[in-house]
Amino acid sequence: MVYYSNGERRPLLVRVLPSPLRKFGSTGFGARHWQAILLFVGMMINYFQRVNISAGIVPMTQSTAGAPFYNWDTSDKSLILSSFFWGYVVSQVPAGLLAKRFGAKLVLGSATAIGGILCFFHPLAAKSGWKTICVLRVLTGLVQGTVYPCVHTLLAKWVPRTERGLLTTGVYSGAQFGTAVILVTSGFIFESSMGWPGLFYLSGGLSLAWALLFFWQAANEPASAGRISKSEVEYIESLTGSNSSSQSMPVPWLSIFKSPAFYGLLAAHCGFTWGFYTLLTEIPTYMSRVLQLNVKSNAFLSSLPYFAMGLLCFVVSPISDLLINRGAITITMARKVFNSIGQWAPMACLIGLGYMTAEEKTWAILLLTLAVGINAGCFCGYLINHIDLSPNFAGPMMGVTNGIAGVTSIVAPLVVGAIITDEEDPSQWRLVFFITGGIYLVCNTLFVIFGKGTIQPWNEPPSMSSTMTLRNNQENDSKSIAPTFDKDNRF
Repeated sequence: MVYYSNGERRPLLVRVLPSPLRKFGSTGFGARHWQAILLFVGMMINYFQRVNISAGIVPMTQSTAGAPFYNWDTSDKSLILSSFFWGYVVSQVPAGLLAKRFGAKLVLGSATAIGGILCFFHPLAAKSGWKTICVLRVLTGLVQGTVYPCVHTLLAKWVPRTERGLLTTGVYSGAQFGTAVILVTSGFIFESSMGWPGLFYLSGGLSLAWALLFFWQAANEPASAGRISKSEVEYIESLTGSNSSSQSMPVPWLSIFKSPAFYGLLAAHCGFTWGFYTLLTEIPTYMSRVLQLNVKSNAFLSSLPYFAMGLLCFVVSPISDLLINRGAITITMARKVFNSIGQWAPMACLIGLGYMTAEEKTWAILLLTLAVGINAGCFCGYLINHIDLSPNFAGPMMGVTNGIAGVTSIVAPLVVGAIITDEEDPSQWRLVFFITGGIYLVCNTLFVIFGKGTIQPWNEPPSMSSTMTLRNNQENDSKSIAPTFDKDNRF
């Protein structure tokens, strides 16, 4: 639906919301915020499952009092660290389709519970050898592959455009806080009576507890939530661009794969994933071997970059929303600017890091913290872009891009394993950091060239006038997407 003002065709959705809905666009704690908190904690818990092996691999291969250890060489450890992603890649697209078909709540809650159960078997699997651990990590990857497609499906239903930066980034910052928490506490766990097996037992127990809470409190969409006002349902649905009947709509795969904007998004996702997981899996080893830090110091300092990234998420996201809602920059420009900050600034940090030695550990830790922390800009860049392009198919799209990007998560540790023959040689680590910086450069450049921030025509069938209205609202890349409230402009 549209209306005409001074002869100009204008979309209805940019006009004033009825007064009962205004409070949900500015102040007040709503059901959508509670859903965001649930998902934030869920991201933390799920990252416990995927990061525990990165933290645990060091004490698992060193002789420590009261805990078993194993003589796995560098190539064995690289295979263990990368095997998670073998399962992770395979389950991405099916997970997005399952979430769309059966609801993201059921798929995400079940997968987290299963992943928690698998955590309990890690210490037992390690006794059987590194190959058994690889099998268990593949299974963990299979269930973890549901996380991003499901969360994106839920966010597309729950997050209004005017709050997309803050709430989406807030939810996904749980990944960084989860990574930081597991790394900073791992040192204390390793030195406790539990030893390194305790890390897996705690991860499993917390996963099961969260899954129960999620099944009780979560909802697939505002209309099906138990405790939500009608006015908030109307507010959310009017500003998401996600159609309530999208669950039965076929995914327009051909149109998606013919879209240049999709390939720009895919490139940015691959670049971020390569850099993030290279550092995530290798920082503990780098700090232990090159910077010569002990296990406890290593655990704390390894967590510092992810605390920085989590905190910076809450700095960049309100800035992004503010600039967009005030019309200072377009959505497309915002996505490209913040993604460039999130990938090109870390690129510069990694180049500097390549020349650090054990005598310069303070500078090395600072550069590592900046290289990971500034990645937060990507959360207001490519990560939200799936919902920008297609609210109705954000989950399946995330499944595709995260699945393809997941291939880089397999390759990256293997590349590191091939390059690093002497873990104490800074020159070999320099090559690893240079390769990562080069990938950041190329992938973000492609996003800058091809990326868009507008809803694409294939989000809904052409007959769906509501989507055409919303798309018209952003044809000029949304000079202002925030609703206005003057009395002459009403529904």
